[in-house]
Amino acid sequence: MLQATTTESIRAFLVGFETLGGRLGISALFLAVIALAGWIALPRVVERIDGSALQWAVSGAVLRAVQAGLLAGGVVALFYVWGYGVYVENADTYLESDLLFAGRVVASLLVAFAAYAGARFVSGGISNLARRADWMTDHQEEIVRRTSQLLLFGFVGLVILGLWNVNLGGLLVGAGFLGIVVGLAARQTLGSLIAGFVLMFSRPFTIGDWVQVGDQEGIVTDITIFHTRLENFDGEFVIIPNDRVSDRPITNRSQKGLLRVRVDVSIDYAVDPERAQQVAIETISGLSEVVDAPPPQVFPKEFGDSAVVLEMRFWIDHPTPPRKWKAVSAVISSVKTAFDEEGIKIPFPQRELAARSEAGGFHVHDRDARTDDAADAVPEARGND
Repeated sequence: MLQATTTESIRAFLVGFETLGGRLGISALFLAVIALAGWIALPRVVERIDGSALQWAVSGAVLRAVQAGLLAGGVVALFYVWGYGVYVENADTYLESDLLFAGRVVASLLVAFAAYAGARFVSGGISNLARRADWMTDHQEEIVRRTSQLLLFGFVGLVILGLWNVNLGGLLVGAGFLGIVVGLAARQTLGSLIAGFVLMFSRPFTIGDWVQVGDQEGIVTDITIFHTRLENFDGEFVIIPNDRVSDRPITNRSQKGLLRVRVDVSIDYAVDPERAQQVAIETISGLSEVVDAPPPQVFPKEFGDSAVVLEMRFWIDHPTPPRKWKAVSAVISSVKTAFDEEGIKIPFPQRELAARSEAGGFHVHDRDARTDDAADAVPEARGND
């Protein structure tokens, strides 16, 4: 009884504005209150909620529901203010033939709203999982989020089509035929899509790694479902389709956190190789650009044309191109200085010329002998004539 009395009082208040100015004023007041409460005050309250993904998703869903309720209540109130309340009271009469249509619309809206809230909840849950799980990369988080959202919205789409009595069998047959046509027309795109999922699970590299893919080398700046982007050492961005990434050799120089660098140095044949090795190892070990473990190594590599070639091996941590070139520069400069101080010569290219005496085999006659033989042969030829 009290509720009926309250409803009648509100209705009487709303229909009491008969002048145009009064209706405009109360309409503006309603719109201001709805905007202030639903789109200014409530969002700030929701932003202060600091909890789990479930609380975040539920609070967002409640916010949208309250906003929709305020908007619907404001529309009904304006109907009464402007003298159209009879249409609200007799809505069942006017929509008697379209109640099923209205029910389907409402049900579709509710399902869509539930899908929106569910997508927010799933996204929040995946983000929390990625923050706690060290094994999940940013690329995997993005792939899982997008895939889950596509599956959810696809399922919701089928539910809504079922509410409207759409023949799903015929739709699925048509979708299958369309999928075949699209697959034939976009084979490379679909190949990149599948390769993107393969890269997600195999994890050959992640964002920030220094990699070489085929003949392209650089820092990974972005990984999507369709392509991988590298920034090379010239500052250029190289975009490689994922299907071309998966079928090429991949060298990840950052995965272990250490990178072995090799530098060759030549010593004169007159120098003791063991002494040169010891000097090079002691010099490299004292450099701050080189890590202590594993220790640097120096090995005789080959006999060169002018010198014995030593291969110097050392490691750097957190490998990046600038750190590599800085370490190489420090090693070359320091080893050159140490060799000069120890009198170890780094020779220039040399060629040794040697001659040997003629012995046996083919002989070349001198010119005078050939001339005398020819002169003796001329009279004989004339006598025979």
